[in-house]
Amino acid sequence: MVVPQLLLPLLGLLLLALWGLLLAHAPSPDPHWPPGPRPLPFIGNLHQLRVAQQDRSLLELSRRYGPVFTVQLGQQKMVVLAGYHAVKQALVGSGWALADRPPIPIFQSIQGGRGIFFSSGPGWVAARQLTVRTLHRLGYGRTPGALKVLQELRCLQDQLDSYRGHPFPLSVLGWAPCNVTFTLLFGRRFDYGDPVFVSLLGLIEEVMVLLGSPCVQLFNLFPWLGTLLGLHRPVLRRVEEIRAILRDLLPTRPPSSPPCSYLDALTQEAQLHPSSSEGQLSEEDVVACALDLLMAGTETTASTLQWAALLMAQHLEVQGHVQEELDRVLGPGRPPRPEDEQSLPYTSAVLHEVQRAITLLPHMPRCTTAPTLLGGYLLPKGTPVIPLLSSVLLDRTQWATPDQFNPGHFLDAQGCFLKREAFLPFSAGRRACVGERLARTELFLLFSGLLQGFQLSPPPGLGPESLDTTPAPAFTMRPPAQALCALPRTQR
Repeated sequence: MVVPQLLLPLLGLLLLALWGLLLAHAPSPDPHWPPGPRPLPFIGNLHQLRVAQQDRSLLELSRRYGPVFTVQLGQQKMVVLAGYHAVKQALVGSGWALADRPPIPIFQSIQGGRGIFFSSGPGWVAARQLTVRTLHRLGYGRTPGALKVLQELRCLQDQLDSYRGHPFPLSVLGWAPCNVTFTLLFGRRFDYGDPVFVSLLGLIEEVMVLLGSPCVQLFNLFPWLGTLLGLHRPVLRRVEEIRAILRDLLPTRPPSSPPCSYLDALTQEAQLHPSSSEGQLSEEDVVACALDLLMAGTETTASTLQWAALLMAQHLEVQGHVQEELDRVLGPGRPPRPEDEQSLPYTSAVLHEVQRAITLLPHMPRCTTAPTLLGGYLLPKGTPVIPLLSSVLLDRTQWATPDQFNPGHFLDAQGCFLKREAFLPFSAGRRACVGERLARTELFLLFSGLLQGFQLSPPPGLGPESLDTTPAPAFTMRPPAQALCALPRTQR
């Protein structure tokens, strides 16, 4: 990693030189595409996008060029959709027209077009349908899955008790949602000290940080240069270590046995249909799907629960209102159940506001599967499209105080929970999060149980204002590493 970091300043000088030499000959935007900023040769509009806050830069450009505009990243031209109306209309109203993903170089190198999240075509359809069926069959998002989440909640509570009110690393809160995903994948949970559990968490952490690094972003923009410099190799090495663990955990159950885990279901499908032709799964497809679910299922729920705890320690008054409602509705000793969410409007509003405020995945690109009309512009097949979810969750026409943490966004005048159409943290349409129902149930139970049992606060000597809420550099907007205190409450 040292060599690329030394070469990056030299690359910057080269780009500046090209800019200076060719600025006068910069091409005008294609009149058949939506309007957008004038691209420069070689780098496109990269000079107008902040690396660490690319979504905020795109949001600023939308205020100048409108809800549908064009940017060029390196040599790749793409269309950005900003604001609730543009994004919702495109994702929900376009049907299959935005169902594909563009080929992102780093994920092509990792998965080779396989898996659930960065694949397209018949293979993606087969993998997604099998995933949906398996989640339903195993009871995730319903009572059987909820019981597994509550089991993990008790383990998390025991872990926090072991700190006896002393500061604990925020990352500890991610262990429980990660183990829920592991239980889904492998059919069993792991002790928090288990070497496989520790290894997987460490590797996932490293991969997520590397995927958000400038080196990998440079690789995605200029794959030929990134390959020459080996910018993708650290990610590939760690992913291969994860794959090795997944292969070791592949089940050997006979095809006639009912599946007990996600890997069971995929392995049986591959055994029954061993061909790797269209719409069928090979063993490589099984490992690719498991890798996708492992990475996405752990990162999103774990980071969201950590953000929720961090924001509760920062907004102590909000935390107190949540605990008052939990005490009143649940009483002492009874853990939350999925059906309690309707009786806990303030708790539900707070959890929804956490997801709105953090914008964990600001944008995930789509790709047109055919010539598609968006915002009055006919985009050719294969056009990369960025539905800017952060622009929806921060849309000033939809939220009273979009830049503030305000649970009132999800409450009406009578204090009842208010469903908001602009709440799209899981995206929408054909590519909406395949595990949304599981994630929502999991987050509600873990968040409610955590605040029912503990008072969260900054470490001794620090005030709420000292807590750092600047997202750490990574593939997602994960919270920065720091410590909190969890003091047991008498109601537990």
